[in-house]
Amino acid sequence: MTANLYALFASRFPADKTACCIETHYGQYYTWGDIERASARIANLLSSLDLPSGARIAVQVEKSAEALILYLATLRAGFVYLPLNTAYRAAEIEYFIGDAEPAVFVCSPQNFGWIAQIAFKAGTRHLFTLDEGEGGNGRRNSGSLLARAMHHPDQFETVEKQADDLAVILYTSGTTGRSKGAMLSHGNIGSNAQVLQQYWHWQADDVLLHALPLFHIHGLLVAANGALLNGSKMIFLPKFDAAKVCRQLPRSTVFMGVPTYYVRLLTHNGFDRDTCRNIRLFVSGSAPLLADTFAEFIARTGHTILERYGMSETAMLTSNPYAGERRGGTVGLPLPGVSLRLMTTDSNGDDVACGTDDIGDIQVKGPNVFHGYWHMPEKTAEEFTADGYFKTGDVGKLDRDGYLAIVGRSKDLIISGGYNVYPKEIESVIDEIDGVLESAVIGIPHVDFGEAVTAVIVKRPEAKLTTADVIALMKAAIANFKVPKHVFFAEELPRNTMGKVQKNVLRERYGT
Repeated sequence: MTANLYALFASRFPADKTACCIETHYGQYYTWGDIERASARIANLLSSLDLPSGARIAVQVEKSAEALILYLATLRAGFVYLPLNTAYRAAEIEYFIGDAEPAVFVCSPQNFGWIAQIAFKAGTRHLFTLDEGEGGNGRRNSGSLLARAMHHPDQFETVEKQADDLAVILYTSGTTGRSKGAMLSHGNIGSNAQVLQQYWHWQADDVLLHALPLFHIHGLLVAANGALLNGSKMIFLPKFDAAKVCRQLPRSTVFMGVPTYYVRLLTHNGFDRDTCRNIRLFVSGSAPLLADTFAEFIARTGHTILERYGMSETAMLTSNPYAGERRGGTVGLPLPGVSLRLMTTDSNGDDVACGTDDIGDIQVKGPNVFHGYWHMPEKTAEEFTADGYFKTGDVGKLDRDGYLAIVGRSKDLIISGGYNVYPKEIESVIDEIDGVLESAVIGIPHVDFGEAVTAVIVKRPEAKLTTADVIALMKAAIANFKVPKHVFFAEELPRNTMGKVQKNVLRERYGT
């Protein structure tokens, strides 16, 4: 039996092929039969190109139903899907093409000129375009990919694949250096999707409101894969918009987002209990959810957000329970099949016990963990322990019941005067101060201490908070060596497209 991920999805598609699979913002409807036929045509097109086994299909297009169909077609044809952030520009695209050496590149029509120069120079053999929606004249612009695919049959026999065969390459964000391509197999992705379907209690009548991008693990491998595996309808929004989300929530049962989405929903006047009356599950991930947001969401809607934890290299690792207690400030318990441990950050490498408040490096093992970094065997070897655990680069602590709290990234650890300072601990204290909307703590060079604890704070509009106020309140709450030596106020914190604070940008901005 094939382990091809598409075959797994197709085995769960509804028997009624006329049922709606995707409804778009533009009022278009794609049935499950449409998905099968369209993915077959594109799979036939890709197969006609005489591509080598394991060829990479690089994709940088706006979100659309056709973009998801291209993903399915790539899997179906046995090739490797490589999604790229739509924000990447020429220098970044040049790096990704040079590193991944894709045989095919699919881009938005408006980017064809400059991408073609890079792609053809690097030896990419085929370049297609795919449009995201409707043109200004109201007619749909499809691009050259679909125009070519229309000449191919709408039947295709899914290519046989083994569980360890490469399915997707996800490039890390590259915020601290060279971006790395995480290689995920059909087995990695399929096993994780099946675990989440059971753990999150996907229902036969679920409808997913999909407002996430498709180039990221959250929108593609968690949200979309979950609906595909469950045979559930998706309502596609091209991007997050609080007003549009509020209009569609009553027609939906599942919503997944990053913390920023929930913050913006809470500021929208149309968001209340009635808006959420049919929602079964709200999921948050990709960045930490503030305690205030967690609590305010419960008060406003009666729903408790389910926070989970994962990364490009591993898919999902932990989750708060569906039926049990969802604890704010934690990312829950290890998912079934995932082994998770905390190891002391010193050279001894001892296990950190639950309920001790001790902090350790998070290491994981399981069928969901990736096979390594593309073209980086030495880096891959560095990131795995001798007994096969992947070093996530995150640090955390476990409470007495085994719930995991993420303290931060190990690279963000601040060593000030010989003491280890974990930014998340300081941020949690700062965020409790009246007048603080959010904060980020970084280390910047200091002549005496090596690194100085530095806080960057976004105040609430009405707040009259000063640096002296913050330092005085911090000195009363935590050990002196943890108290920020510098406090800066900013209009907002720099974030990437998935809502994660870019601390490297803050270190560059305030460290000079």
